[in-house]
Amino acid sequence: MKRLHIAYYITAHGYGHGVRSSEIIGALLAAHPAVSITVTTDLPEIFLRSRLPDGDGRLVVRPGAFDVGMVQKDSIRVDVAATLAATLELLEERPRLVDYEAEVLRGEGADLVVADIPSIPLEAAAAAGIPAVAVGNFSWDWIYAPFALRDPRWRPVVRMFEEGYRKAKLLLKLPFSPAMSIFPRRTDLPLLARPGRARRRELAALTGADANKRWVLLSFTSLEWNEPALDAVEALNAFEFFTVKPLEWTGRMNIHAVDRRTIGFSDVLASSDVVITKPGYGILSDCVANARPIIYAEREDFIEYPMLERELKRFLRNVHIPQADLYAGRLGPALAAIESATEPREILPRGGAEKAVKTLIGLM
Repeated sequence: MKRLHIAYYITAHGYGHGVRSSEIIGALLAAHPAVSITVTTDLPEIFLRSRLPDGDGRLVVRPGAFDVGMVQKDSIRVDVAATLAATLELLEERPRLVDYEAEVLRGEGADLVVADIPSIPLEAAAAAGIPAVAVGNFSWDWIYAPFALRDPRWRPVVRMFEEGYRKAKLLLKLPFSPAMSIFPRRTDLPLLARPGRARRRELAALTGADANKRWVLLSFTSLEWNEPALDAVEALNAFEFFTVKPLEWTGRMNIHAVDRRTIGFSDVLASSDVVITKPGYGILSDCVANARPIIYAEREDFIEYPMLERELKRFLRNVHIPQADLYAGRLGPALAAIESATEPREILPRGGAEKAVKTLIGLM
């Protein structure tokens, strides 16, 4: 059986990219013993290893970043000026990065490049004569385009991503996505996320949470709550609140931080009754897969937000919480409203990982 090697690049913009990439990578390793994969990302290796088997040594993780994403002030607010500065530096480094990665790909003997969703690895693949596939629910040229209308310094950044994306042989287009017409060929994928396992009894024993109360997952990597906001949340004594580290506040009776190495994020979500978050591909997918209602706050300076808001209303019980209320810890009204929220109108098909694997193997 011929050995096949895939070079898989994952943006570190958010954990959702790592979650969905892990679904595809895990399915590849499980279905095809002849496949080995090198993952290049600046996401924490421990995060990826917690979601992936080692594939009998067929999985290698190396550090590397080939896009900037959006520089975040916290999980909701972005820093546009800092993002521009970082992307302009990336633009200067682009020729060197393309040449270096092309040499890496030749040295690895890569048969296929997959990128979620930096463009520089797609350019490197083209330089090395290797087919390349993009995976995503948005592209960075689309995210940055509104900024280019306000500030011409963004225009060469947008062009950089456009030029890279056009070199992809195919886009595996995920749910909750715009047209993404910059890619010459596109194939739609069903939902990638899998349901977690409810482990409420274990979580109660681990954290001291009352299993008879309503459980709320605060799905943020960071959230700026001051002492009055934390007091307001702690006063909601009919609820137990959970975070996944590194987000944690110590000394609060009903706020519990869980280490994902002990109980994974999907299992914490599956054990909760409701999720409070900001709209993003990963959390929407997990909530759909686990049939969990969502309370969501608006995001600023992010073109993806209106589309994600529209999509979550199709597939999830939902309530909007104003950003000001979230930061003040005024969660009570939204938690009351979610109990009578309308059931979703539509069902999202599943099986995205299986379709992705079949498509990728067919390209090698």
